[in-house]
Amino acid sequence: MTTFAVDGDGVTLHGEDSGVGPAVLLLHGLSATRRYVLHGSTALEREGYRLIAYDSRGHGDSSPAPTPGDYRYDQLAADALRVLDAHGVDRAALVGMSMGSAVAAAVALDHPDRVTALVAITPAHLGSPTRDPARWDRLATGLAEGGADGFVQAYGDPGVPPKSLDLIRTVMRQRMSRHAHPAAVADALRTTTAGAAFPGEDALRGIRCPALVVGSRDRLDPEHPLWIAEHWAELIPDARLVVEDDGASPLAWRGGSLSREIGAFLAATAPPHPATR
Repeated sequence: MTTFAVDGDGVTLHGEDSGVGPAVLLLHGLSATRRYVLHGSTALEREGYRLIAYDSRGHGDSSPAPTPGDYRYDQLAADALRVLDAHGVDRAALVGMSMGSAVAAAVALDHPDRVTALVAITPAHLGSPTRDPARWDRLATGLAEGGADGFVQAYGDPGVPPKSLDLIRTVMRQRMSRHAHPAAVADALRTTTAGAAFPGEDALRGIRCPALVVGSRDRLDPEHPLWIAEHWAELIPDARLVVEDDGASPLAWRGGSLSREIGAFLAATAPPHPATR
């Protein structure tokens, strides 16, 4: 594994490059980091893939954007292409979680020649801006003013059992502690959710690469309802949907199992296209 830094558009994106073989670009979710896509699993590298993962602008180790408004989806998609270009990769499979799945869809729609396959893990929306900006502003203010604890307090109680609520809060604190620039993440919470990665759900019909959609039945995660993943799979031509059995732990959070599912999909559907290192 080697670390890297890619400069452009006023930001420096930090990430990791590991493995040898066809390139797979990992795109994480809003307020997460590159760790929260495959959750530390190295199964894809062992299966012969090259994984390129980076922290989105303002997240993790990456630098803040020049202004609070520079966290739009078009900028996030341009960052993804910039990372591929910096690594000499013409085409790659894109694996995105939540916000990352929307970024991956945007790249697949606008630059189909750069994408061999698309894996959308727990997509959060259908290409529309948030209908509840006040909520995201509240979360952003909590994070900016109170750090991880402020974010947790602003998140509130989603109405789950106390034991589950304790788990949610612990995971949130761990995730927020990984950001070098919490105020930048707060800016992203406001700006990214106010825009759209693609012009509405019908745009998904225009994706032409092989696609896998990973849904979740996780009742502790209302941000990523299963019906949205199901709708993505219905709209993207020939897309396949996978989801854990009812009562099982979420596939999206089991890095090894998720990686094996992705590896089987890529082996079966994505044309081999070795990446240079």
